[in-house]
Amino acid sequence: MADINQAQAHTLLGQKTEVPKRKDTALTRTLRSCCVIPQRYILGVMGLLGVCNAYTMRVCLNLAITQMVNHTSAAGKHFDPDACPSDDVGGNGTTVAPRPYATFDWDEKTQGLILSGFYYGYAATQVPGGYFAEKLGGKWTLGIGLLSTALFTFLTPIVIRVGGATWLFILRVLQGMGEGPTMPALMIMLARWVPPHERSFQGALVFGGAQIGNIFGSFMSGILLSDGRDWAYVFYFFGGFGILWFVLWSLLCYSTPNTHPYISKKELAYLNKNVTTAEGSTKKDPVPWKALLRSAPVWALVWAAVGHDWGYYTMVTDLPKYSHDVLKFNIATTGTLTALPYIAMWLSSFLFGFVCDLCIKKGWHTIKTGRIIHTTIAATGPAICIILASYAGCDRTAAMVYFVLSMALMGGFYSGMKVNALDLSPNYAGSLTSLVNTTSTFAGIITPYLIGLLTPDSTLAQWRVAFWVCFAVLVGTNVIYCIWADGEQQWWDDVRKFGYPTNWKHGSLIRDDNVEQPESVQLASKKVNEDVY
Repeated sequence: MADINQAQAHTLLGQKTEVPKRKDTALTRTLRSCCVIPQRYILGVMGLLGVCNAYTMRVCLNLAITQMVNHTSAAGKHFDPDACPSDDVGGNGTTVAPRPYATFDWDEKTQGLILSGFYYGYAATQVPGGYFAEKLGGKWTLGIGLLSTALFTFLTPIVIRVGGATWLFILRVLQGMGEGPTMPALMIMLARWVPPHERSFQGALVFGGAQIGNIFGSFMSGILLSDGRDWAYVFYFFGGFGILWFVLWSLLCYSTPNTHPYISKKELAYLNKNVTTAEGSTKKDPVPWKALLRSAPVWALVWAAVGHDWGYYTMVTDLPKYSHDVLKFNIATTGTLTALPYIAMWLSSFLFGFVCDLCIKKGWHTIKTGRIIHTTIAATGPAICIILASYAGCDRTAAMVYFVLSMALMGGFYSGMKVNALDLSPNYAGSLTSLVNTTSTFAGIITPYLIGLLTPDSTLAQWRVAFWVCFAVLVGTNVIYCIWADGEQQWWDDVRKFGYPTNWKHGSLIRDDNVEQPESVQLASKKVNEDVY
């Protein structure tokens, strides 16, 4: 009991808590001897596969829907003088690839609404997901959420054939609710597991799983859907993949280093020394929403996330439709070519992450400057490239080159604003991420539906307008981020360490404010926050 009280006292003074010694068993000693790879990298790889799993289940409908909808009923209603030649039509005008399972008569507006349904549920569970991840741990919050999405994905063909568009929309909302806790829970776990100087690379590793998911999802969907196969195979395949991931996640990963039964003692000591978190003291404190919602760097991050999601969801949700409906690639080619931009984004994210970490370690620029540089590259570069792609017309090679380049540049987001929540608030990274993702997810709700409205006939000219809207959002939100971004831990993330700013007038943020702050802590707090208030 004395040891526990002493640890709490150290935590209240902003010092690292001593980790109590744990008694090893024969099994834990054996497992520890077999694990030559540090457990934080095991977590990184499993996190990558988890995000990959989440994105395959999220985007598999984007390609499958092109084979579910019967477009022949709409043929001849609109003449497009800029229409591109189709890979699916032979010289005599006959269709090369039949689509016997394209039985649904859904217009572009209905398709846009269905594709946006996922993000309604995704937005709804961000904040609860962050709360449960902080209070109960990220392992099961993330694992059970993705397991439920996997089961819903597996059931998708049955639900569609029974209830049509209405039931599919409801199912997509439920899938989104299952995936909502993914990013907040991962942020919490990364905040507990990854030292600050490794965050850019680990962030690129874990969140690069989104690109792996898009690559794997697009490529496999193209194969599964080719030659007129039943689109139901797509959902069975990716639903099964999600269930398999859950089994591995349950066995290999744990919420914190101190709860991991067979982590090496050397790595545990290293993480407890270098990871910036006051886990022991903040667990009993409420999330400091009063200060968090008044923080300029937080809102800068929110706006950057809105811009990122607008551009990203435009590509993820609608690039398959653009490739198939406008550029007229056949479905197998569409699956392969749609994967190429995400391969570029995945590879470039590691390059950006390595460069950012190296520059910070060498002292060539601050964390704040690094986040701004990489976010700016990731916002303005893709904005320019997608406009160039739209003006490439039916030059399909040029259009795809621009799309690939745009996603390669977008890889800078992962070493920029995507890991910024860990800088600002390692202790409340889950809640901060949930706030950011909840707000930015509205881009995922609006974008597919808005593009459906802007492209009722899916012509090249109509898509060009949609891409100009995306350009304006990406550039505008990046300007806001550049002005108010920060790269340091904020005072409200650990009031016991930093104290309150001198002009704080909004009441207490912690449960036991009877702990007096040293004068040096008050001065440090003032210095950290002098440009925010």
